[in-house]
Amino acid sequence: MTIHVVQPGETINSISAYYNIPAERLILENGIMNPDNLAVGQTIVIVQPETVYTVQAGDTLMSIAEQQGVSVMELLRNNPYLSGREFLYPGETLVITYQTNKTVTLATSGYIFPYIDRNVLIKTLPFLSYLTIFNYRATSDGDIIMGDDDTDLVQLAKIYGVAPMMFVSTFTEEGISSSEVAYNILSSMAVQDHLIENALQLVESKGYYGINIYAEYVTFNNIDLVADYLKRAADIFHAAGYRIVVTVTPNMNIESQGVSFERIDYSKLSVYVDGIIFASYNWGRSYSFPSPISPVNVLTELINYAVSILPSEKIFLGITTIGYDWQIPYVPGVTGANAITYDSAIQIAAENGIAIQFNEPAQAPYFYYADSNGVLHVVWFIDARGFDTRAQLAAEYELQGLSLWTIMYFNTQMWFIINTQYNIVKVMNIVL
Repeated sequence: MTIHVVQPGETINSISAYYNIPAERLILENGIMNPDNLAVGQTIVIVQPETVYTVQAGDTLMSIAEQQGVSVMELLRNNPYLSGREFLYPGETLVITYQTNKTVTLATSGYIFPYIDRNVLIKTLPFLSYLTIFNYRATSDGDIIMGDDDTDLVQLAKIYGVAPMMFVSTFTEEGISSSEVAYNILSSMAVQDHLIENALQLVESKGYYGINIYAEYVTFNNIDLVADYLKRAADIFHAAGYRIVVTVTPNMNIESQGVSFERIDYSKLSVYVDGIIFASYNWGRSYSFPSPISPVNVLTELINYAVSILPSEKIFLGITTIGYDWQIPYVPGVTGANAITYDSAIQIAAENGIAIQFNEPAQAPYFYYADSNGVLHVVWFIDARGFDTRAQLAAEYELQGLSLWTIMYFNTQMWFIINTQYNIVKVMNIVL
């Protein structure tokens, strides 16, 4: 795999000629929205196909898969534009295999909200091991409030061999994590019992594969209480045959001297669960100081500490997939950032003729631009270089996998990298 960074004067056709890959395939595999106006600094992932097939009249995905000795899921991952399509068109070219040597296997987990575009979800499911549905809020008395109906999401995931996980958080209706609710749960075994019972009933009635518990406020003072709570939950869910994982927000300080952590003994939590996800929704919060999104230098420090106290095979590395656009100057507590997709960031740079810069330690692209009112902005996001480096961390440290926040839109380049470089775990039987 080669990650090409667009240089001044380059076009999609010149890049196509250099790598001897049709421009149409580069556009398709990278999801390029601006082929006629590439941004300097934009990334294009290059992976040479090994085997291709031209669709014949009467072909189906199943017949091609059987003929070529691959699975339907492999065809969908190698040709994601086919997902959701009813027909194949004679004459179109499908990639059967790529020139890659995939030796590392990773599990992938993605977070969604129930209102996700079903077409986006169907396109994404072939790449997933677990689907975490962000739809359940715990209250101070142990009740669980469900959002929108998620029945179809659970069933759709299973069709693609993806294990649906119910996510239970202490978030309020406004989307703010409540320390008061978390405290009330941890301080009362009666509330815990009620919450666990309610969660188990929902997992069973909805057909979930298991539960993902969000434990944001983990400190030196409450780590034993959190561990006791997880043990109670794990005993019950495991006895019933369900998976249980915990999502932890690491407490870290980024200072001029480097990254420092509260050296909390997370092994007290991991001993009871099937996986521990290190992720912070605050790494991409809209009211933080303009900065790289989940910077690699910070993630590396986190993983180094985590693997020193935890079995690496239980760890999921959390990655924030969205970018943010801040107005400058930044005013703490006042200036808010707009969340943007990778495609939107590239479009802004291309339309404004701005060269994208790259922060090497953070492995994060960024650029400044002025809007139509003359207001200065800074955009930080993640591109192919950043996704590749983050996935390599999971492989290098032999982690269980990657946890992606969020997969509400289809990031073509990210999935192209993961698919061509790693074997993706499927933990359920595929019905498709």
